[in-house]
Parts: sequence; C-alpha cells; structure tokens
Amino acid sequence: MSGSARRSTLPRTAESPSRLTPLRIMPAPRTRPPVLTETESWSPGDVGSTRYVQDALAIDFDLWSDDQLFGERPTRRDDLPDPRVWAGHIAQGLVEVMAGARPAPQVLRWTTPEVYAAVARRAAVSARRGALPTRRTIVRGVRVCEPADGVAEASAVVVDGGRVRALAFRLVGLDGRWRVEALQVG
Repeated sequence: MSGSARRSTLPRTAESPSRLTPLRIMPAPRTRPPVLTETESWSPGDVGSTRYVQDALAIDFDLWSDDQLFGERPTRRDDLPDPRVWAGHIAQGLVEVMAGARPAPQVLRWTTPEVYAAVARRAAVSARRGALPTRRTIVRGVRVCEPADGVAEASAVVVDGGRVRALAFRLVGLDGRWRVEALQVG
C-alpha cells in the first residue's frame, strides 16, 4: 500500500492538517471515602454501634483461632463427587503407592497426615525390597456406606500382582474433596 492510499484515523486540527491535538491532563478522581466526624457511626441506621475508624479494617480477628479462620472446612455430601467411584480410584492409588509403583506424594493431598505417614512407611519398605510389581493393580469391588453427611466408609478388594488385598477406609469431605481419614489394609 502506498503512503497516499493509507488513511489515518487520528484527529487533526483545523490550522495544520498534519499535526495531532495535544493531550489534556486531568487530575485523578478522589477514591477514598470522606472522613466521618466523631458523632457519625460507620453504619447509618445503627446509632449505638462501634465507631468507625478511618483506614482500619472493621474485622476483629481476636474472636476466632487460626484454625477456625484458616483451617479445613467440612463439606456437605451434595458438594462432593460420588464416593463409590472416588473410593475405587483412591484404593488403587494407595495400593500402588504401598507397592512402590507410584510415588507417595501423589496421595498427600487426599490423605490426612497420619494416613500418609503409614502409606509412605509401607512404600519405603517396598522400595527396600527392590521388587517392582509386574502387573498393574486392579480394583475388583468397592462397597460404600454413608453413616453421616460428608462421611463415607468404604471397603475395596484389590488384586496387587499375585496378592488379593482388602482395604477399609473412612472418607471425610473437607474443603470440597474427599479425604482418607483412616485406613486399614488386610
């Protein structure tokens, strides 16, 4: 495209067709709220409430402990995935970790610290033996019972190489996901 064929969409002044209009600098608007007087309350309809303190956060953190503010939150059953399907997946993962076919940190997010320690300890024993499983772990059956909202107790039959194992574990809904709280391996 030649220079004469190109059209500019920039504004031009009447005096000089080739010059641009200069920018006009405006002050930024005030974004802070106005200062309240001593007699004003922070909530307009509540005369006897706590006084508003300018530029201070109106939350009292001394009422709750750190665990209450930032700890794990229980999750209702309606907000969790199907426990039967999830129990089958976690059973397979736990047995593979204990057999040494999968790294232990993969189940860290899905277990409590006590369960993770037990699973990691069994994985370390399997690693010392040095024999990796030749076949993949197969979950043969899963049964789930839900005794309370956000709690599921599951049992699984797992074929691990040439061995058949039984797993029993308790799932608790925390922070929007199932978490293994107790584990028994047979």
